[in-house]
Amino acid sequence: MNTTVIERSHPDELIVGLVSVSDRATSGVYEDKGIPSLHAWLERTLQSPFRTCDRLIADDQQTIADTLIELVDQQGCDLVLTTGGTGPARRDVTPEATLAVATKQMPGFGEQMRQISLAFVPTAILSRQVAVIRETEHHAALIINLPGQPKAIQETLEGLRDEQGNVKVAGIFAAVPYCIDLIGGPYIETRTEVVAAFRPKSARREPKF
Repeated sequence: MNTTVIERSHPDELIVGLVSVSDRATSGVYEDKGIPSLHAWLERTLQSPFRTCDRLIADDQQTIADTLIELVDQQGCDLVLTTGGTGPARRDVTPEATLAVATKQMPGFGEQMRQISLAFVPTAILSRQVAVIRETEHHAALIINLPGQPKAIQETLEGLRDEQGNVKVAGIFAAVPYCIDLIGGPYIETRTEVVAAFRPKSARREPKF
């Protein structure tokens, strides 16, 4: 497959793929809440310019895999966030599809997501979310499976805070900007009151916007 190079409106524009995996939302049984909640969270969190490529698809392993490949290889996404399809049910195949398109696994993301969720519900151990890197000849992207519920998505991304607002358990997004640095993507700045992006001092620079 040929890789299509997408022009960015700014050198540090982040291209984010948002994928909601749900048989029922796809068939119109109920309205998808995953993509709107991710849009709202990104708007609240990112200081850097970004745009999204949204996909609502059914719980089908080949469809999910094809969608991830299209978003990375053709749309040029630097980051892909999926929601839904990560439990133990027969139709939950998002992790399998994600691993099928990976060139590297990033197990720390899944470990941290379950650590955060276990603070709220014991059934967090049933979650099978994974994160991976997909690399092509000229491009790479981070793909992360998120929970299906908007509240759980926010908790996973932001982490846990105490009554004074201090971070008790870091959310996974704190590590996302530096990971994207390392795979050659744009430099991402966040609003620290939501999520403070962590980088070693040697990797910090003034943003270009």
